[in-house]
Amino acid sequence: MNQTRRRVIKQAVTLAAAGSMGFPLMARAAAPTVINYGGSAWLGHYSAYIAMKTGLMTKYGIDLRWQAFSTSSARMAAVMAGNVDIAGTGVVSALALMASGAKQFQVIATPNNFGRAEGLLVRDTVKSVAELKGKKIGVTYASSAHVLLLDVLTQAGLNPDKDVSIINLPATELLTAYKANQIDAAAAWTPTFDRIRALPNTRLLFDDTSFSLYKSYKMSPGPDVLLTRTAFGRDNPAAVKAFMQAIFEANALLTQKPEEAARILLELTSLSMEEQLAVIKQTEWFTQTDQKTLLVAPGNFVDGLQKLSEMLLKLKQIDFVPQVRQWVNTTYL
Repeated sequence: MNQTRRRVIKQAVTLAAAGSMGFPLMARAAAPTVINYGGSAWLGHYSAYIAMKTGLMTKYGIDLRWQAFSTSSARMAAVMAGNVDIAGTGVVSALALMASGAKQFQVIATPNNFGRAEGLLVRDTVKSVAELKGKKIGVTYASSAHVLLLDVLTQAGLNPDKDVSIINLPATELLTAYKANQIDAAAAWTPTFDRIRALPNTRLLFDDTSFSLYKSYKMSPGPDVLLTRTAFGRDNPAAVKAFMQAIFEANALLTQKPEEAARILLELTSLSMEEQLAVIKQTEWFTQTDQKTLLVAPGNFVDGLQKLSEMLLKLKQIDFVPQVRQWVNTTYL
């Protein structure tokens, strides 16, 4: 055996031994970071679902583990308990926790702007808000639909506590209750919104564009935000940034290739292709550049959230108006 061959074999043995002892042989691919994500079939989670299903999360080194919740309040409870690392949520439940002083989470982005995927659905005999007097209305408490309902009733001069009967129902039970005539109207969001709207003799009385702050701030009653547990973000800043990159690429797909995005989402929402496309196309999907305008300068979105907090106090949904900007962290952008 010549000296060159002995040298090659010796090097191979040395490398194999090093590998067996746990030493890196070459630059090994870093293990993906596990992120427990709190989601649902609501459009605020479309970006995360698409990024997971298309491999965008994997591309950025994220192992996204989907956890489904029927309400934002349940999702926020999981965040507070440390069971969810990043979540999308309607902001009302987050504002309620801010009002109580909770510091376990930070708002890191807003993924979209919607206005016509949520509203009050009624029997077609009801022609105006005034005609809701004496009616039973189903809605999920502490949700954006609840805030919308309270606001529009107040605008119309109706007392939500006396003039109507507001019944607290989980979003998943609204369709059944409406079909069984247990309620006269339902305040809902997609996909339940679309399923009730498709029923015979049902009409849309109003949607989020009737909300007081929509006219001045383009603010829905419960705009979508992405948030991270404060501790998770502190310990895994690179993972949160990677997650955000995947989200914005998914938003680009939603904007530029809605048909492709719709096909991916059908398994999540169980909508028809036509309904799914309509939801995607009527929603504005924000870019990373948009985030800085919305959250930093001039920061109109954060200003709108502050106004929303003040409204929630007037509507008796919170007991204190938080300074929302204290919960906004833009370093992950």
